[in-house]
Amino acid sequence: MKQLAILGSTGSIGCNTLKIVEMFPDRFIIKVLAAKNNVELLAEQIERFSPELAVVFDDQHAVRLKKRLKNNKTVEILCGREGYLAAASFKSVDMVVSAMVGAAGLLPTIAAIEAGKAVALANKETLVMAGEIVMEKAMTNGARIFPVDSEHCAIFQCLHGNDIKDLHKIILTGSGGPFLRKSVDEFDKIELSDALNHPTWQMGKKISIDSATLMNKGLEVIEAKYLFDVNINDIEVVIHPQSVVHSMVSYKDGAVMAQLGVPDMKGAISYALSYPERLDIKMPSPDFTDIGSLTFEKPDLTKFPCLGLAYSACKKGGTMTSVLNAANEEAVYAFLDKRIPFVKIAGIIEKVMGRHRVVENPLLDDILEADKWAREETGRLKIL
Repeated sequence: MKQLAILGSTGSIGCNTLKIVEMFPDRFIIKVLAAKNNVELLAEQIERFSPELAVVFDDQHAVRLKKRLKNNKTVEILCGREGYLAAASFKSVDMVVSAMVGAAGLLPTIAAIEAGKAVALANKETLVMAGEIVMEKAMTNGARIFPVDSEHCAIFQCLHGNDIKDLHKIILTGSGGPFLRKSVDEFDKIELSDALNHPTWQMGKKISIDSATLMNKGLEVIEAKYLFDVNINDIEVVIHPQSVVHSMVSYKDGAVMAQLGVPDMKGAISYALSYPERLDIKMPSPDFTDIGSLTFEKPDLTKFPCLGLAYSACKKGGTMTSVLNAANEEAVYAFLDKRIPFVKIAGIIEKVMGRHRVVENPLLDDILEADKWAREETGRLKIL
């Protein structure tokens, strides 16, 4: 029986994880559920899965949750940073599903690693911000990291049984998002509802916008560099609108391994939870005769400059990837709040990156300070 903590239980990854847990009650038990502010859904999850600990964002939401669960005397309710750290390092937990959105997931994920927990990692920002530090801590503490992003789960599977020294390159696939066929001249007319309407995946709002700008693919490039310990120049992005090939690995003898499946996150989640076994989650295989053809093309960096910015930040290294991530988060939330148009997102990120003085070989405090600086700098630009 594997005992789980889910950080971000009310989001898309968290909800899909709980669906898998419900399918296999003899294999998984929920010990901890942590969310931000969706008190009603979190309360329903607590009533259904009976965790020992639940965590929310602040005192106000903790009070609301306690009122909602007034007849529940078994769950402990905590809040804030200390609550999330306690959730990530909860004593009886075997695996932490790190599915918080954005930079908020960094410190809890590190706490889980330092506690020696296995981590099912959906929070890509953890490695974008502090990849070297996180992977070193994982090695030191004997904490295994299992990727939950569909692309990284695919790469993980394609590398299985092969020697990393035989690698030629990693090929990350991306759908191209909702604006793949839209002319750049039309980008200034993009509405929020358009950007949230992803053609193949059902995701949360923030990651949906990242997919629309291709920043999500850029963040995945950085994540892959650290997760698989490869050079940034050995990671290629290709656009694959059908979202059936989740990613590929090319070897030095010309062989290419690809992992294919329907676009549903439960496949990657279940593999992370059960590795090295595979769970029968009743997922259909792709109907290739119905699909007809699988196509691939190069990304257009003129239309989607965020991908190029991510490569640039990774090559500069140090604290620049933390700045990239923070500026992107602030710009995306400004777009979600309808304070800026879609076309300004990339420009904001580029300006903030241009003003940053990189700290090479940063400590964790340097990374957190760069994150804070970038958010403040984004505000100082007075374009939000």
